[in-house]
Amino acid sequence: MILFVSDLHCQLELVNAQIEHAEDRIGGAMEAVIVPGDLGLFDPVLHRHFRRQGKRFLRPVHFIEGNHEDFPLFNTLVARYGDVLNHLPRGSLHTIGGLRFLALGGVSYMDPIATPPGSVIAAEDIQRSLSHDPGAVEVVLSHDCPQGLEIPHAPGFEHYGPVGFEGSESIRRRYRPRLWFFGHHHRPVDVTIEGTRCIGLPQGWCGYGLLDACGGYEYVPHPISRPPSTWARVRSRFGWRLRGTAASSGNET
Repeated sequence: MILFVSDLHCQLELVNAQIEHAEDRIGGAMEAVIVPGDLGLFDPVLHRHFRRQGKRFLRPVHFIEGNHEDFPLFNTLVARYGDVLNHLPRGSLHTIGGLRFLALGGVSYMDPIATPPGSVIAAEDIQRSLSHDPGAVEVVLSHDCPQGLEIPHAPGFEHYGPVGFEGSESIRRRYRPRLWFFGHHHRPVDVTIEGTRCIGLPQGWCGYGLLDACGGYEYVPHPISRPPSTWARVRSRFGWRLRGTAASSGNET
């Protein structure tokens, strides 16, 4: 069983809280955890959680990047915290929980405040994602959603038009995946497009998803009080660098 928890925005303690709830609920252990972006890859947060406090996740955690990570130091941080986090690079294949995943972190461009340059999905990311054999992918994992979904924008973002990133249709048509998971929009979504079940996850403090080895999925609402201060501490520590990745109070971040 795989647990999905998305858009943590530096609230790393939510991972274990949701694992504990899920394992108590099903009476068994999670095989792995997947974070579909916006984990909050910032050194002050990671260092305090894993090094100073010595905390560890209860189960192996895999993640893709969203648009709220420290992109100038991203590769350095992935290497530095490789003992506690497993990054799934863009366009790469991974077998997790017996299922074959295609990973594609990042987002489509919206504006400089919500979309720092390193987070934007590039043409070469799409080409790399399309380079595998058609039968190699059962599940796509992205932060942004595929095109073709009618998800309303957060207030103030309406003028950006339809959601989804360019190239997602080519990926869906090449692989015909059974499932496509994403975060970013901060709301539960469950829509099937031409045989592909597209599943959006809300923020990690709202609930989590459970996926079994046969592809059976359910979303479990489980609200947790969100500690308000972590993101503010990171923003003050980073100064100018975080002005391009500031947290939004709306649905898209």
